Amino acid sequence: MGRDLTALFDPRSVAVVGASDDPAKYGHAVASQALRADGRRPVHLVNRRGGTVLGRPAAPSLAAIGEPVELVVVSVPGDGFEAAVDDALACGAKAIVGITAGFAEAGPAGLARQRAVVARVREAGAVLVGPNCLGIADNTTELYLASDRFAPGGVALLSQSGNLALELQLRGAPHGLGFSRFVSLGNQADVTLVDLVEDCARHEATTSIAVYAEDFGDGRAFARAAAAAGKPVVLLTAGRGTASARSAQSHTGALTTSADVVAAACRDAGVELVRTPREMTVVLAALSARPGHPRTKGRGSGARTAVFTDGGGHGAIAADAAEDAGLGVPELGADTQARLRAVLWQQSAVGNPVDLAGMGEQDPLSYADTVAELLAAEEVDAILMTGYFGGYAASDGGLGGGPAGGSVLAEGETLAAEKIVTHLAAAPKPLVVQSMYPRSPSCRVLAEAGVPVFAATEDAARALAAMTGRAAAGGAGELPEFPALPAPAAPLRDAGYHGVRTLLAAAGVPFPAAREITDEAGLVAAAGEFAGPYVLKALHLLHKSDAGGVALRLADREALLVAYREMHARLGAPAYSVEAMADLSDGIELIVGVNHDPRFGPVAMVGLGGVLTESLRDVAFALAPVPAGRAEALLRGLRTAALLDGVRGRPAVDVAAAAAVIERITTVAAAHPEIAELEVNPLLVRPDGALALDARAVLG
Repeated sequence: MGRDLTALFDPRSVAVVGASDDPAKYGHAVASQALRADGRRPVHLVNRRGGTVLGRPAAPSLAAIGEPVELVVVSVPGDGFEAAVDDALACGAKAIVGITAGFAEAGPAGLARQRAVVARVREAGAVLVGPNCLGIADNTTELYLASDRFAPGGVALLSQSGNLALELQLRGAPHGLGFSRFVSLGNQADVTLVDLVEDCARHEATTSIAVYAEDFGDGRAFARAAAAAGKPVVLLTAGRGTASARSAQSHTGALTTSADVVAAACRDAGVELVRTPREMTVVLAALSARPGHPRTKGRGSGARTAVFTDGGGHGAIAADAAEDAGLGVPELGADTQARLRAVLWQQSAVGNPVDLAGMGEQDPLSYADTVAELLAAEEVDAILMTGYFGGYAASDGGLGGGPAGGSVLAEGETLAAEKIVTHLAAAPKPLVVQSMYPRSPSCRVLAEAGVPVFAATEDAARALAAMTGRAAAGGAGELPEFPALPAPAAPLRDAGYHGVRTLLAAAGVPFPAAREITDEAGLVAAAGEFAGPYVLKALHLLHKSDAGGVALRLADREALLVAYREMHARLGAPAYSVEAMADLSDGIELIVGVNHDPRFGPVAMVGLGGVLTESLRDVAFALAPVPAGRAEALLRGLRTAALLDGVRGRPAVDVAAAAAVIERITTVAAAHPEIAELEVNPLLVRPDGALALDARAVLG
């Protein structure tokens, strides 16, 4: 059930320690806001000088209030914070909001102070938000303990930036977006982002959760909480483009960045990952238009999108934007085209995009008739309507609309909007509108009925992707169950080449026959155990191929011996591996790697492998372990996925076998947290199965 945060969001009483008449002090802003709900619960102002604050008597201390206080906001200088917390706990506080800064963000000494405070808070059975935060607000309980007002609505905003929260509010206002809650995360010393996501998921008045986070803390727990929320979660984060702080000792480590990790976690958890405050507003507006739609009514159903326009240019641009957003824009079938021709005139285009080609000006109701046919078409999952719609009513309303048509066209367009709303209610599908005149009366009819309307084409396409779940699903259809970590296995003691092979082989990963040798006698004995051709590998080298430590297609024992003498003279490796040469014909080389991220735990990478892995960079990521079904979807999503099905006369390879091996490899890695990086490269996939040809592990 998560932590009980009732005292934080719906306390019986509130005190602001550090309340002030000085507008330059944060205690002034918080106290002013707190008094807005004075009738809902007792609000006590505390200032060590006593007297009055904001025209109200101020107590010189919490103890002087003379009665218990359930929630205490502490906004005092840093050297007085601990004493204020102790006073709050002594007065029975069950929740504390720490505005004061100068703790973990200030260095080791501040972190030690912070940990000591948290220990006292938890021992008392209380909760602490912050320190170093900007307050909280809950419009549903009339709790106003932040410096600014937030318009009421269904979005719970959890943010590490106060200014960003204000920008989201400003951007959201034109779309009717409001907020159920606002929490400034601060240092997350006690109450974490995970705690808040879990609590907002249970909060009935919250329909979606918006997060701006620079520090996830336990990123895996955040993703798991978001996956279980049952409500849309939208994430904006910073620093996605920087590499993780580690020394990359494998292809997996070299190719994996924090951006890949966050994107993989979001996709696997069903979180909408956005890049800017504008994009976050667009997604929230789309999800708020139809609460619960993306998660409960068929994720990934928006693959087939009909683009509907009244101008060829708008249609072409919108089709590109839709595909960029992960939506498909296929040509409509003959039956659907025939039904569209029955309601449109001859010059209209009906293939997709569907273009009225001027008919809207002759008959505004053609907009509604076309939408009705597209809603009725089984091959259409979603509709992106784009172009001039709204301009006729805008012209009549003095909003700078287009050609003179007077009230007749304006009335017809508004009637068309009303009919679109009626058709949508009878046959609901995701519908988003881009209009040159989004504030026109006819567009307001759509917006007030819950149809998202945007001025920018790319915003409309991104909104539709959010409504249909395509963005979070990565275009791969239904989301799999969030991956649970397996129970930890006994730590790997031998991280050498053959030790790693043995570990993976025990989990069902197939390898060619191999023997480790240290001299010529051992090499000759190994050659007698299995037939050639052979492979010889120098062990204990980071990248064997780059160092010339791999010899392939050694036909017999004599060729093997020659290769060994040459390689040993050149490299002087302490040990070598003699292996049976796999049949490389008709095969595709893949890479499978797992990197342990400090925030999100094991993260898997799959892609095109072999010696060109880092050059081609055709890879995909997911949280590990990766079920076989998800692994196959990742492979099918690669840029070079066509190779798997055979090209230029080559046969298709056994993708299902590769996916099964990927599941085994990633499960092993997830069960061994002591392994920082585990990699199989290449994993050879042939028409008749999959075979691991090389493996490497790096201990943490």
